[in-house]
Amino acid sequence: MSRPFRALCAAAAGACAIAVPQAAHAQLSLPGISVTADPPLPATGGSLTVPDTERATANIERTPGGVAVVPDTQFKSSPAQTIKDIVDYVPGIIVQPRYGDDARVSIRGSGLSRNYGNRGLNMYMDGIPIIISDGLVDLFEVDPSAYRYVEIYKGANALRYGGNALGGAINFVTPTGRDAKLVDGRFDVGGFGYFRAQASTGGVDGPLDWFVTGSAHRQDGFREHSEGNEQRASANFGYQFSPDVETRFYVNANRIRQRLPGEVRKESALKSPKAANPAFVLQDQARDIDSVRLANKTTLRFDSTTVDVGIFGVHRHVMHPIYQWLDYTVLDYGGFLRAEDDRSIGGFRNRLVAGINVHNGTIDTDQYLNVAGRKGTLASSTLDKTQNYSAYAENSFYVLPQVAVVAGAQFLHAVRDRDDRFLSDGDQSGRRAYDLFSPKLGVLWDVDPGWQAFANVSRSAEVPTFDANSFATPASSNLDAQTATTYEIGMRGRRPGLTWDVSLYRAEIKNELQCLTTSPFSACSVVNVDRTVHQGIELGLGVAFLQSVFAPEDRFWLNTAYTYNDFFFDGDALYGNNRLPGVPKHYVRSEVLYKHPGGFYVGPNVEWVPQSYYADNANTLKVDPYTLVGLKAGYDSGMGWSGYLEARNLFDKRYISSVAIAGVANPASEIFNPGSGRAIFAGVRVSW
Repeated sequence: MSRPFRALCAAAAGACAIAVPQAAHAQLSLPGISVTADPPLPATGGSLTVPDTERATANIERTPGGVAVVPDTQFKSSPAQTIKDIVDYVPGIIVQPRYGDDARVSIRGSGLSRNYGNRGLNMYMDGIPIIISDGLVDLFEVDPSAYRYVEIYKGANALRYGGNALGGAINFVTPTGRDAKLVDGRFDVGGFGYFRAQASTGGVDGPLDWFVTGSAHRQDGFREHSEGNEQRASANFGYQFSPDVETRFYVNANRIRQRLPGEVRKESALKSPKAANPAFVLQDQARDIDSVRLANKTTLRFDSTTVDVGIFGVHRHVMHPIYQWLDYTVLDYGGFLRAEDDRSIGGFRNRLVAGINVHNGTIDTDQYLNVAGRKGTLASSTLDKTQNYSAYAENSFYVLPQVAVVAGAQFLHAVRDRDDRFLSDGDQSGRRAYDLFSPKLGVLWDVDPGWQAFANVSRSAEVPTFDANSFATPASSNLDAQTATTYEIGMRGRRPGLTWDVSLYRAEIKNELQCLTTSPFSACSVVNVDRTVHQGIELGLGVAFLQSVFAPEDRFWLNTAYTYNDFFFDGDALYGNNRLPGVPKHYVRSEVLYKHPGGFYVGPNVEWVPQSYYADNANTLKVDPYTLVGLKAGYDSGMGWSGYLEARNLFDKRYISSVAIAGVANPASEIFNPGSGRAIFAGVRVSW
């Protein structure tokens, strides 16, 4: 990141969430021309396996599409409670809280209908998958205070990791001992009984480095029966055998205990937002998770080629009393091989990224009757086996020093295999295999050192998850994979006092997977929708203004993320051209922050949904528009200690934060989650 842009980000207290071109790239000498090249990997001092924030930004800029790197300076000056605190100022991402740390995360309309778990996104931690092998992902294991930065790849722009989902990918990257403080700790308190503590340490001893972090928090919750507590720990240990060979081991452990308040009618959500659904209280519905993840990644660097190879394994035990009492264990395992080659071919720069991924696993599930929150009689028992094998490649050929033509493809072979061990209600065993090919073509133009333009056309494909592949009926066993062709054009860049990031896209989707809620006492019903269209605009803007008003080099910074979602059925036999429900058409997140050179900052922020949106496919019931106003202030000189005070939903607005979409809804439908009321948070961080 260039020095001027770093200064702007610092002035904004970490408000820069968009990926922008680098002004200080090295020059790659080729016969007769000079080509801008990425900064070299560190010869000494840095980590080979984990790029620092500057290197990660340079890497992601080679993508001809919507991408972003969010540095920890943006989300660690707040409660850093959920994924919403990380990505809220990245345009194109909608995060709709449900309860506790859980939320629906959607990029470009991915997984819109999911009311439990998230689908349509590939999620990684340090480039290693954290999604379950069948495609669902749980957000409870995401700890915002543990990461150095977060990479976001929208849509098929996630091909760098072999991602192939409509929504793209999010990669959470932890520090290493080579860029971590010896001691770093924080304590946060806030509304609705929120308490949180976190501490980390890191260091280097010759070729060995280490980083360890742990956090614990509890909250009573805004709503009845929404209390929870969580303990999370992460560590990585790296060893450099030479300046060109490094291996790193990862361990991650989580203990989650979270009660569920449940969805309610719209009237109840707005008039009595703290009330839980009585049925959820009677059944003591909850989601309790114990998980351990182990992984290794080794990086080898040759003259012009870097190779990453890794393996991982996950053990996750989930105790999940809902309308029935679910007790299941997930065992996932896999590995990856990824190579990146950057060289001159015939006097032209050529950059190739290629790899293979293996992600397999089992889900061993016993399902019991829920008797007032206790396990009753066994009602179902299944063993689900998943196989995912993919190969991918993306090649960037520079036809001009500043213009690259980018072509890529992914092939996925996936298997979903269910063994029904409870046969008194019939045999729901079954097996389905999918073979999916997804090409991509794009162009990337470095207009100047501070400005990039791009365009691409790509295909994505998603295999149904096991909650869809029940194999109980032909309708559920014959679900097709969701595929989409997406067209995208945009630009990103910076000038002194100005940053921008804009993408326009249109995704034409076949067999979109919808998970329609029928009642709070059953899982949603998954269907293929014949044809839908997701199109929109993603606009990020940062502007510095009123500089040196109260002190030399002070400034105000406007940071805005605007997302326009135009999603609709395309000539559907049942719903015609109705709008797709579950997400607002316009979503604005904006803040104005004053930053004093001494380290003090203060400013208001707003979350604005200016137009109502639908809760059902039939477009009969709407979610009302809302405006949430917040205010934060703090001190961070970059040395020693920092602190903040933040008010959220300052005017205690009653609103709907998320909806479990239905085919046809009515005022009695229990599908709404009320948003949290006014709350004040405060925190102190100490490091050296």
